[in-house]
Amino acid sequence: MTSKDLFDLTGRLAMITGSSQGIGFSLAEALASAGAAVVLTGRDEGKLEAAALALREKGYAVHCAAFDVTDAGAAAQAVARVEKDVGQIDVLVNNAGMQFRAPLEAFPIDRWEQIFRTNVASAFFVSQPVAKSMIARRRGKIINVASVQSELARPGIAPYTASKGALKSLTRGMCADWAKYGLQINALAPGYFRTPLNQALTEDVDFCAWLEKRTPAGRWGEVAELAGAAIFLASDASSFVNGHTLYVDGGITVSL
Repeated sequence: MTSKDLFDLTGRLAMITGSSQGIGFSLAEALASAGAAVVLTGRDEGKLEAAALALREKGYAVHCAAFDVTDAGAAAQAVARVEKDVGQIDVLVNNAGMQFRAPLEAFPIDRWEQIFRTNVASAFFVSQPVAKSMIARRRGKIINVASVQSELARPGIAPYTASKGALKSLTRGMCADWAKYGLQINALAPGYFRTPLNQALTEDVDFCAWLEKRTPAGRWGEVAELAGAAIFLASDASSFVNGHTLYVDGGITVSL
């Protein structure tokens, strides 16, 4: 197998949750550029179709599945529909996530529960039915999108930090249970990237100045810079990488 073959995703189907915009859309485009057919998912059918059209105009094979990842039943039904109508899922990227900022002493309980259901529970809800099919085939890739907040904390986002730490641990747990069946389950942990989720921060002059000083690379990341890591984790190049969290963060997790 050549080095080019190692990263080739031709003939594989990848489903990416929360992929109508931001990091999810960028990851879908990356996997499509490596040859995969992709399934975009989200709750808003209009946004999904617009995202799919943008990728189809580049010549990529794209499908859509609108459902709520925080609803376990809906997730299982969506996976079944995709596998019946499109094909077996070879790569699953659990990217759906949310953020809400507030001091911890005043953090709304309903928002706490919503963050954990969106950022952690959804990864289990979607992965379980996908993994059952992968286990039967003795092959599959699951990529959970974690964060630098899997390791670090900032004021005002303790629940988000806790959820991303939990997702890192869930990745390890999935590996412990499913690696023996031929699955590779890893996490991709972005640093600070310019995305709709971070819009409030990208517009904060003081925060941007702090971030540029705090990050060894001295800047925000651009979502296209996640492509290589995503393709690596989705491809045969990572066939013996399991339970790992890959930080793509400009060095922020290694510097004080």
